[in-house]
Order: sequence, then structure tokens, then C-alpha cells
Amino acid sequence: MDQLVKATSEGIRIYAAVTTDLVKEGARRHKCGALATAALGRTMTAALLMAANLKEKECITLKFNGDGPLGNVTADASSDGYVRGYVKHPEIELPLNNGKLAVGQGIGQGLLSVTRFTGVKEPFTGSCEIYTGEIAEDITQYLFQSEQTPSSVALGVLIGKDGITQSAGGFIVQPLPDASEEVIEKLENNLKDLQPVSAMVNEGLDGKGIIKNVLKGFEDIHFLTTTDLSFKCQCSKIRTEDILVTLGHDDLQAMVNEGHAEVVCQFCGEKYQFNKEDLTVILHVSDELRRRKAKAEKEKK
Repeated sequence: MDQLVKATSEGIRIYAAVTTDLVKEGARRHKCGALATAALGRTMTAALLMAANLKEKECITLKFNGDGPLGNVTADASSDGYVRGYVKHPEIELPLNNGKLAVGQGIGQGLLSVTRFTGVKEPFTGSCEIYTGEIAEDITQYLFQSEQTPSSVALGVLIGKDGITQSAGGFIVQPLPDASEEVIEKLENNLKDLQPVSAMVNEGLDGKGIIKNVLKGFEDIHFLTTTDLSFKCQCSKIRTEDILVTLGHDDLQAMVNEGHAEVVCQFCGEKYQFNKEDLTVILHVSDELRRRKAKAEKEKK
């Protein structure tokens, strides 16, 4: 089962997640090749780890807007463990780079943006230039530059010869203000000798096991919470209708004339079908809303 675990020890905060199943689900929905699976899996895992620091019902959007052949890679994650994401060009494959998937080359150069939806009127968005495109290094850079938070981020997706995800996961570890230099040095030494997080998950370690490896030699590791994780989209037919209502009269009339429309959610690949009767109702609602808006604006004058 995919889970995220939070823990602290000796002035260190760490979040660790196993995300194998949700990465499989995301790759299946978007028909991802190996390269896109690795990029999407790392991005969704990173979004979940960053959302773990949010309050209940808050969420985060992580977007890599690079000029590489994969195009935009985006993930939305909530504090309660739900994530969704997509890759613009999921079919792209590139030659291996030193025996590894060339995720950095697939992402390319551009901008990493992080938007936090915290319930206030306007969400907060921070950004930085894409550092390497390898996702974990870019998140580390973002947290330091935009949020002044020194962090070590590890993300991994291990894909088998059959193209199916074997293991996926990640962690974010951060020294708190009361962490001593000795503790920070001990953590840095551990990180130097640490095996890849995807290898740890592949060996059967869960979130607690990953944390114990990262904090090897630390005393009194306090495990705080464990959250179940899953790939879940907020889309629905009703929400899709709300989007269609915002289209112009001519576009909706063309759909009515066609007699059928199919809308596909870019985040999860779910398809919503609308027949002529559905579209006629949506057109009438849209026209009425426009009339009311025009009347209200006229009365203001």
C-alpha cells in the first residue's frame, strides 16, 4: 500500500513516501512510456511530499514547464494524500544517459512553479529556473531559493524491462532551527552512503524503513503520522458541464449541431460523453448566464 510517513529526530524533520501503485496508475491512464513514467512518477511523489506540510484541505500544484520533448509535467497533490498528474507528451522516449533514463533531457530548461492553495482568496505561487530537470535536484533548489528551506530531496522510479513500474518513492529531509552542526554532519554522512530510494522500496522497505535508513544512528526517532496515498482526480461530469457552460455561444451551438461531444480530463484521462439533449441544456444555461451578466453590467452603468 502506498503511504507517506512523517517523523522527527534530534532537530531533523523527514517525510518519506512509497508511491509505486499510484505511479503505475498514472502511467496506465496516460499510456506513458518509460521516460514519461519516470518524470511523472517523480513529480507526483514530490508534490505529495511537499503537500504533507500543508494543513487539512489545502493542496499544491507542481509544474515543470520545460522546453524538452516531454513538454509540461504537472502534478496536483492534497494534504490528505491524493495526487493526480499528467505529461504533455507521454509517448516520448530518449536514449539512455549513462544507463539511466534521461529525465533531465526530457524536461529541458525552463521554469519550475509551485502553487499553494491554502484557502485564502489568492493562491501563492513561487518559481525558479529548472536546475537540471532531474526533479529532485530542482525541488531542492526551489525550496532553498524560494522558501529559504535547506533540504535534501530524493525521488526514484524503477521501471522493469516490461515497462511496468517496479517501485517508486521519495523523501524530503530538513534540519530544523534547533539542529546542531553535529547532527547535520551526521545526516550528511548518511545521505552520502544511502542507496537510491527506488532500490530501498524495491527491497520491500516502507516509509518507516526509508526513514530509519536516512536517520541511521539517530536516537529517538519519533514517527508522527502515516497517510494512505492514491492517484485520484477531482474531475466529474458535473464539473465538466460547468466548464462547458463557460464556452461561447457559437462553440456550444456547433456541438449541439454535431449532436455529440466527448471531453477528456487531461489529468486522469477520464472521458465524459454528452449527447445532443445534454448539450442543448448546457447551451441554454450558458446563454441565460450571459444575458444576466449583461443585464447586471448595464444596470451598474
